[in-house]
Amino acid sequence: MRTADLELARRCQAGDGDAFEDLYRAHAGRLYSLMLRMLGSAGEAEDLVQEVFLQAHRKLGSFRGESSLGTWLYRLGVNHCLDYLRGRQARMGRVTESLDEPDAPEAAATTTVVSPIRRMDLERAIARLPQGCRAAFVLHDVEGFEHREVARILGVTEGTSKSQVHKARLKLRAMLGHS
Repeated sequence: MRTADLELARRCQAGDGDAFEDLYRAHAGRLYSLMLRMLGSAGEAEDLVQEVFLQAHRKLGSFRGESSLGTWLYRLGVNHCLDYLRGRQARMGRVTESLDEPDAPEAAATTTVVSPIRRMDLERAIARLPQGCRAAFVLHDVEGFEHREVARILGVTEGTSKSQVHKARLKLRAMLGHS
């Protein structure tokens, strides 16, 4: 796998448009899903996916094959997304101080069936998680990465990944009214 990733990266660097298209097709969908969950906006997610692939094109020379090409792209994507969120938070913080106050927890539905409304509640709750918790939670619980992979993508320790996911789950339970 690593040899194939290195070869694909080499072909992309050499200007092989088909290779870059293969890279895009293989990873754009999952990156978009990740960005959408982290940002909560389809338009922003689409824009950031494009920016991540532009950044990847420029930085393919730094890909050494120590992890899979997908993990490398996810790390670029998560870092780009977190930078974007920090910038957005700073811009919003200048507009109003009330954004720093947490929203009131949403009322919990009494049904155990996961309806589209409950899914929307969950998506909104995920969007309200602190950035580190949200990133670790989405990568681990939603995208299915192992903690060691989450740690590599986010540039944290495996223990930090586990801690962030645990905190995210606790916060989500509180926001959604589950015990």
